Amino acid sequence: MLLVVFGPPAVGKMTVGRRVADRTGFRLFHNHMTIEPLLEVFGFGTPPYNVLNGEFRRRVMEEAARHGVDLVFTFVWALDHPGDSELVESYVRLFDRAAFVELRADLATRLSRNRTEERLLHKPSKRDLDWSDANVREMEREWVMSSETGLHAAAALLGRYPYHVLDTVGKDPAETADRIVDWLAMLP
Repeated sequence: MLLVVFGPPAVGKMTVGRRVADRTGFRLFHNHMTIEPLLEVFGFGTPPYNVLNGEFRRRVMEEAARHGVDLVFTFVWALDHPGDSELVESYVRLFDRAAFVELRADLATRLSRNRTEERLLHKPSKRDLDWSDANVREMEREWVMSSETGLHAAAALLGRYPYHVLDTVGKDPAETADRIVDWLAMLP
């Protein structure tokens, strides 16, 4: 099964995903597992970075699906960009089952979480806090990352799979993970 956990930057996707994995047979595959090594070599958004990031993610998912490894995949999904939805759909098609969890939190909460020890430990590119905070704000302005403002291109895909929305403001990551695990247990 592929469990896609999405939401805006610093909403808690990786942290919650790690706790879901700790409580289940899922393995965590967070987006920075491919981003960080490629940044070191090529820089963000360069042609080789883009090609390899896509190839690495696809290959990990192909092998996980082939070998029956359940994955929690976390990433920022631009819900208004058809290309992002097409990419997610290509990942989902690799697995026999899929489900989606959207995490929400307001910008102030996310800017606070942008500085957590766990985030900075696993995402070295976020350690320049001024840049990282500016990046969170920029993405907030430029992308639709929450269904609160509409699903746009993502609506058709999300309508075909189990889909759960959780607000994480004031919630401990373990509590959010428990809610996800309980929800997964109720799926057919």
